[in-house]
Amino acid sequence: MLSILKSNNYLVDLFDGYTDIHNHILPGIDDGAQNIEESLALVNELNALGVSHFICTPHTMGDYYPNTPETIHTAASTLRKSLAATENKSQLKASSEYMLDEEFSAHLKAGDLLPFTDDKHLLVEISYLQPPINLEELLFDLTHAGYIPILAHPERYTYYHKKPEYYAELQRLGCVLQLNALSLSDYYGTSVKKMALELLDKDLYSFLGTDVHSLRHISHLKKITFKKKYKSNLQKILSQTKENFGLQ
Repeated sequence: MLSILKSNNYLVDLFDGYTDIHNHILPGIDDGAQNIEESLALVNELNALGVSHFICTPHTMGDYYPNTPETIHTAASTLRKSLAATENKSQLKASSEYMLDEEFSAHLKAGDLLPFTDDKHLLVEISYLQPPINLEELLFDLTHAGYIPILAHPERYTYYHKKPEYYAELQRLGCVLQLNALSLSDYYGTSVKKMALELLDKDLYSFLGTDVHSLRHISHLKKITFKKKYKSNLQKILSQTKENFGLQ
């Protein structure tokens, strides 16, 4: 039995030194950590898995989560101070996960977006029900403004499962694709896992994020295993994530 267990490839065994570019660890501003105690618990659990660098990406989504650079920076400052008080040396950068909704064009025009880096990588998402009718226009506007849109969890947009060729089209339109770690399990359903593995096998992902909202997510994250044939591609996207977004 022990030999069988040892033969498993656990995703978290690849996490050492990895920068998590998609998470909801900031306190009280979206559907992730609801208070500073939950934030600290999430950070500590991820630290134990080898993650100490975070680009924090709370939702910015219409009236549901009407975050601004001010609300995000305030929450990040609160978390940094609390981490320092416990001598936790995790590094945080404030950004957001932007819904490409009716409000997004206004944010783009106002110039109040929070990209990951100076080269303007920006995490975006679209509705799980249907893509915005002006998706290609929005992506053109983003790339024309110099941004590099990172499309969060493309495998979870099930309306694309029947036309998987559109994922390559999204890349042609300037998107890079970010795999959700939990999609490698049945957490979001078997069809999402199947698509995640298909996109991984085709080497269409550039980056990986945990999308952690809660301790329940981390509990599931620890259990994720993968077949050996996917190891090199997973190592590649984790390495690319670290190299592009490792904090100093």
